[in-house]
Amino acid sequence: MQYSREVEEMVCVAKGCNHGPAPIPEEGKWVQAREITDISGLTHGIGWCAPQQGACKLTLNVKNGVIQEALVETIGCSGMTHSAAMAAEILPQKTILEALNTDLVCDAINTAMRELFLQIVYGRTQSAFSDDGLVIGAGLEDLGKGLRSQVGTMYGTAKKGPRYLEMAEGYVLKCALDENDEICGYQFVHLGKMMAAIKKGVDPKEAYEKNVGTYGRFANAAKYIDPRNE
Repeated sequence: MQYSREVEEMVCVAKGCNHGPAPIPEEGKWVQAREITDISGLTHGIGWCAPQQGACKLTLNVKNGVIQEALVETIGCSGMTHSAAMAAEILPQKTILEALNTDLVCDAINTAMRELFLQIVYGRTQSAFSDDGLVIGAGLEDLGKGLRSQVGTMYGTAKKGPRYLEMAEGYVLKCALDENDEICGYQFVHLGKMMAAIKKGVDPKEAYEKNVGTYGRFANAAKYIDPRNE
């Protein structure tokens, strides 16, 4: 340790109060975090790239400073999916400090990691008041049955109005319009469940038909349109 001459010549004054860092809530406990290993929690965060053409939702489950589980969801950029594949391999087993200082390939994923780091070290996690936190695997609950991201894709123009393309329930097949040509429901196919059935040996046509559902006043609509072609 090197000190300047000015500091060396100063009179030593005793430090009075030293209460340590303010405690933060972590997995049902109040913790005075001094080391990376003092940090635990599960939380989510959103990141975006500089041109803002894509975004990443990142979920991390941290135990004693080490990432034990990572869920990487991206939208808006094809290259991000490959970056997400790399990040899913890179993040587990790293400390959150290592992960913050690791190139996660995509700027949106890097930004999400930064936002999560802030949440976690300030005690703002989703599991802050959950005794012992959440089990490894809790991140998958974000995806629901079929293990697919909750995606909403809508499109609209001033001239032709809105089109529902994908909802949380699945890929939209038809939009239902009432007598005023306003959307009053939609028909969808749950792709996750359909693919799971096909993998189990169900005929694709049967799997498709069994996983088609409707929402709203679909059955009583005045007419139906294909939102992608009409």
